[in-house]
Amino acid sequence: VNQVANLTLVSSACDMVSTAYASAKDSHPYVRSVCDAAEAGVKSVTEATASCVQPVLTTLEPHVAAASEYASKGLDKLGETLPLLQKPVDQIISDTKELVSSRVADAKDAVSS
Repeated sequence: VNQVANLTLVSSACDMVSTAYASAKDSHPYVRSVCDAAEAGVKSVTEATASCVQPVLTTLEPHVAAASEYASKGLDKLGETLPLLQKPVDQIISDTKELVSSRVADAKDAVSS
């Protein structure tokens, strides 16, 4: 999970979502109260679940470690194959706009000629 979260694409997307959430939360007192209530609910459910799941996780720890190692190797390989994962969302959007604009211009030139 940490390895996925540290991918530039994922971390920049999380930052964008976090900024949008904070902005929405600050936009109106009613939105803030609903968000605060939802956050409190998620926090209490998470705490309750964590205490119940801990004994199971302890038992499954060797299997989780093996799966984690396998997933880590897969993510490393995916990162090599898809360099896009190492770019921030803003750059991907900018590159995509540039590519689409270039293709539209090429198509426009082809049609007009």
